[in-house]
Amino acid sequence: MTPKATFSGRRLHRALTAITALLLVLVLWQLGSGSWMTAKAQDGKVLEVAEAWEAQLEKGPQHRPWTWTDVHPVARLEAPELGVSLIVLSGADAQTLDQGPGHIEGTVPPGGNGHSIISGQRDGHFHFLESLEPGSKLRVQRPDGQWRNYRVTSAEVMDSRQAQLASGSGWPVLSLVARWSADGAGGNPWRYVVTAEVAAEQAELAEAVVTEVMND
Repeated sequence: MTPKATFSGRRLHRALTAITALLLVLVLWQLGSGSWMTAKAQDGKVLEVAEAWEAQLEKGPQHRPWTWTDVHPVARLEAPELGVSLIVLSGADAQTLDQGPGHIEGTVPPGGNGHSIISGQRDGHFHFLESLEPGSKLRVQRPDGQWRNYRVTSAEVMDSRQAQLASGSGWPVLSLVARWSADGAGGNPWRYVVTAEVAAEQAELAEAVVTEVMND
């Protein structure tokens, strides 16, 4: 091979390397840009939900964050020790859970007397569930602005085909539920369930209210 041919081969190799690097940069930029746009859109939805909740606290009746759906905020859920603060939405279908945790219809409203069940995505808004343990603090703000404090009593994986979460009225109980694994989506029966009861400082008041209801 002549020196000229070797030189041309090196130039071609450098050119191909430069083109490959440029393409890689463009692909990474597009991926990053897409992720940024998705994150920005998600942040915008979170802000809209928060604004709807604040409007509801201030003005009363339900305020929908989006005109194209009947979904509306029903409570604020916080895990203060973990710095978590989430707005709970009405209903728990897949579309709602993409926007935030959802209250299971037919159970007591969050913060009420009885068993309230909130569902969420384990790899999304409910990523913090596995950091909760017996004794961890939770609190719920109701639409009237009042807060109810809870302490976690259990955290376990349950088979939804066998376990049942009571939803009747009575003692204030809060359950946070998330699918345990993404495998077999739609048919996976395993759920991670964190259960909390009204904290000791509010237990006396709650017991009085429950007793009054039962005596009516």
